[in-house]
Amino acid sequence: MFDGVIWGGAALSVLGLIGLVWCILKVWRARAAGLEDAEMRAVMSRVLPLNLGALFVSVLGLMLVIVGIFLA
Repeated sequence: MFDGVIWGGAALSVLGLIGLVWCILKVWRARAAGLEDAEMRAVMSRVLPLNLGALFVSVLGLMLVIVGIFLA
């Protein structure tokens, strides 16, 4: 019965991980482009909310997995 909670949580964790990898690649490309300080700050300010959101989704997914395991 709680398999859906576990698998749903795993899917959320994977989506969050994909978001985190995307954020890392975005900043990595900006660093490799050799942007000026102001431009780099602009890139970071755009990526930061997405990074925090991806981390939150990943944590929610892991919590669902743990709750599903405990309740199963």
